[in-house]
Amino acid sequence: MRRAGDAGFTLIEIMVVVFILGLLVTLVAPRIVGRTDEARRVKAVADVKKIEEALHLYKLDNGTYPTTDQGLQALVTRPETGNVPRRWNPDGYLESVPVDPWGNPYAFLSDGDAYSIKSYGADGSEGGEGKYADIDTRTQL
Repeated sequence: MRRAGDAGFTLIEIMVVVFILGLLVTLVAPRIVGRTDEARRVKAVADVKKIEEALHLYKLDNGTYPTTDQGLQALVTRPETGNVPRRWNPDGYLESVPVDPWGNPYAFLSDGDAYSIKSYGADGSEGGEGKYADIDTRTQL
């Protein structure tokens, strides 16, 4: 029994709280753990769509897409080589060239008329399945 003026929790009360917290963790943790790979793939798809939108705006202004040599950097700063755009937006089309959620640059191929954007997934190399699968504008979106 507690006397008036005693403060604090009993050992039993603390053990009940720890048990309840442990129970909650065992129920919730499996649903959260393992979803990071899926979240990274969703982020990569969103990045690719954002890059595609910027590429379309670039083409609307300049008549062609940037070339492979100009790269995605042409969406951030005005290209000085190759087919130099005449009506390049002074604000740019992207704030910066994004990297994929695994820290690798997006692969960009373009001849000026068509383009391909690709993330090589978690392993950073072409091909693979599951979390290692490539995310490609031609097949994934």
